[in-house]
Amino acid sequence: MNKGAATAEYIMEDPREALRLELKVDPDTWVQKYLAHRVCPGAEILSVGCGPGVILRAVTQLDSSIKATGIDVSEGRLQQAREKNRENSRVRFVCGDAQSMEFRSNSFDLVYCRMLLQYLKEKERAVSEMARVCKPGGTILLQDLDGQLLWHYPEDPSVQRTLERVVEALSATGFDPFVGRKLFWLARNAGLTKIDVQVECYHLIAGEADPHILHQWELKLEIAKPQLARVLGGASEAEEQSRAFLEYLRRPDSLTYSTVFTVAGEKGL
Repeated sequence: MNKGAATAEYIMEDPREALRLELKVDPDTWVQKYLAHRVCPGAEILSVGCGPGVILRAVTQLDSSIKATGIDVSEGRLQQAREKNRENSRVRFVCGDAQSMEFRSNSFDLVYCRMLLQYLKEKERAVSEMARVCKPGGTILLQDLDGQLLWHYPEDPSVQRTLERVVEALSATGFDPFVGRKLFWLARNAGLTKIDVQVECYHLIAGEADPHILHQWELKLEIAKPQLARVLGGASEAEEQSRAFLEYLRRPDSLTYSTVFTVAGEKGL
């Protein structure tokens, strides 16, 4: 396994990372904003890359007739999902690859994935798979980031070089920090119609980051530190570059941001 693959796998599998990501989303708010107006009573919903299943749980609370399925490549994350949903008989979880799902074609009324495509090598194949398992007339919703980790001002040359080295190492796994802008093309390529595109700010730190945001970044860097050491050439370099990035986030004159794209389309009849 190459360095980039080792880094991505470790970060995604570490249970602290699953918890960190869970804490970053309010499931009920997210479902109300992006899914509620697209879900009808009796719908069959599929979450691709479902993680610990907190969003799926919120989806089933929209109506008692909704049934939901989550698929994730990590059995560890699915164990967390089953535990969190153990009293919800309308949710099931399946271990599998988004790029080759074992569901029958035309099975789900709505298929969605959130913050998954950035990690996949075969993004076109994954979206085509989502369209395949969606019922004719059903909806596919894709959401992912654009520009994450890379957009800052004023630029600190040392910090920027480090970020670019890390992203380059991760690229061997399929990681793409600019996948957000590609979602519309991916949806069109999969044959979706009536495509709706939303673009919003996601990460935004203007001036010194507040303590909650800094804690999130400290945890993320701590989780990634063993693999950062591989990419950067040693533990001391990883420690120093992590410190430098956190110091950048504490600057009163700096700004860092990314955007999030949400693309929803309909599968033809």
